[in-house]
Amino acid sequence: MHGSAVASAGSSTFLSKKHQCLALLKLCSSIKHLYQLHAQIQICGLQSDSFLATELIRVCSLSSRKNLNHARTILSRLANPPPAAWNLLIRGYSSSDDPRGTILLFRQMLRGGITPNNLTFPFVLNACASSSSSSCSAEIKEGEQVHAHVAKSGLDCSDVYVGNNLIHFYGSCKRVSRARKVFDKMPERSVVSWNAVITACVGCSSTEDAIQYFREMKGSGFEPDEATMVVMLSLCAEVGNLGLGKLIHSQVIEQGMELTHQLGTALVDMYSKAGNLVYAMSIFESMEEKRRNAWTWSAMILGLAQHGFAKQALLLFRRMISSTSSSIQPNYVTFLGVLSACSHAGLVQEGFNYFHEMQHKYGIKPTAVHYGAMVDILARAGYLKEAYEFASSMPCRRDPIVWRTLLGACRGRNCGGSDGELVEEVRRRLLELEPRRSGNLVIVANLYAGAGMWERVEDVRKGMRDGGLKTRGGESWIELGGSVHQFFSGCGLEEGAEVMNRVLIGLDLHVRMAVLEFYHLHVKTYSLYSSLRSIILKAPRQSLDLILSKDLVKFDDCLVVLQNQVSMDVTQALY
Repeated sequence: MHGSAVASAGSSTFLSKKHQCLALLKLCSSIKHLYQLHAQIQICGLQSDSFLATELIRVCSLSSRKNLNHARTILSRLANPPPAAWNLLIRGYSSSDDPRGTILLFRQMLRGGITPNNLTFPFVLNACASSSSSSCSAEIKEGEQVHAHVAKSGLDCSDVYVGNNLIHFYGSCKRVSRARKVFDKMPERSVVSWNAVITACVGCSSTEDAIQYFREMKGSGFEPDEATMVVMLSLCAEVGNLGLGKLIHSQVIEQGMELTHQLGTALVDMYSKAGNLVYAMSIFESMEEKRRNAWTWSAMILGLAQHGFAKQALLLFRRMISSTSSSIQPNYVTFLGVLSACSHAGLVQEGFNYFHEMQHKYGIKPTAVHYGAMVDILARAGYLKEAYEFASSMPCRRDPIVWRTLLGACRGRNCGGSDGELVEEVRRRLLELEPRRSGNLVIVANLYAGAGMWERVEDVRKGMRDGGLKTRGGESWIELGGSVHQFFSGCGLEEGAEVMNRVLIGLDLHVRMAVLEFYHLHVKTYSLYSSLRSIILKAPRQSLDLILSKDLVKFDDCLVVLQNQVSMDVTQALY
């Protein structure tokens, strides 16, 4: 649009000034031209026209020429702004870097006596969801007040779009029971409604509820879409339910879904976390190059690193950064995988090189997790003093993650000997930051127990009892028949324990032999017992492949048993 075109707004002979301004508004190609047109509108005396002002606000709020401050100025100069003008500006703020502005504008709208409608509430609720967190009660209360206005208008039950955003809000602030209540009251639902409540359950670790809603969704005649599959795969990755993950994958194939970067990354992540790296790599390689983004590469690199395939993880990283057909840059998760690989492989100097490269070549600011990974690299390689010095000099030395990592790395050290002073200093630093975290005190007690310092162990335990601190029991999971069963230390024996224990002894021997052969590690018998004791007697009469997971906080060694390496016909042993 040229200046002469703007000037013609005042000299039209065949169109009204208003209609020509509207036509020119659609041709605006820059914020400068928008300002020129706005000035011409004022010269023509049309600044009080609410329809024209609303269209100006639309362009300022939603287009690529977005300028929310200018839109707000236009709104403030209207004597009686229509609801549409408020809604457009609220929508603009909700998708900006200042969602809080949406809430403030909504309050101003109410004070002005304007009644919100079904085009107002979704964006206000979305802004509340963006601003809220489980620890920020002010924003949560703000969203609940918006819900009260929604209920007053009757839109919580009658409008699907509003209901979906209510579910999303409550899910974002970890109020899953409220999210479910809203969903259950909805007389009409869409696929988005089901996705919202499933996502809320997954975000709050309500695994069984999420799976139940997924089943009900299909039973109600709704076809899961890509968003459904992605959130369900994230659930499978989180709890290690490989059976359900495979079922979701089969449905993806049956529905002919395209492997987009979101769906492909979710599949790679799920199979990686479940320990099935063959499937993960197969999916990764089957994705088109243009479909892989930084998260896809990061999921595969991190999966390889966490399962001990350090060499392969580093080779994949080099392939990522050297690819000429892709402009993908590594992100903070990529480097977490790279540093984890260096830790497992004992590559101290390489770890420092990558840490430096992350900051100075790619401009990624290290987080506490990255510093923790560097501490782990040094400590695993036996450089405990250097690890302590590194932790003491880092910018985030007040973050407990790093000190917890270092304290955990002190196991096996002589707490009463040459390393005792250093171990005590690390303990002091951690407990200063988190004095009432029971997991920290358990690490301390275990360190003392390993050194045979039983009086100190008892002192720590007494302090926990006196302080009312409780530890979460040893926890383990087993996938059986497509379901994940969770068990805790101290769970009681069931009938037939003698038969069950014979099976456990056989399994224990089988696993020990496999581990000694492949990893040269020792496995404590109780870790298997706690996983299998309560489930063996319920085993179906068929061959079962067992995949075990262990709580990394509670056990000294991380054991990953791949499905194609350790399997046993449990039923044959039982019957």
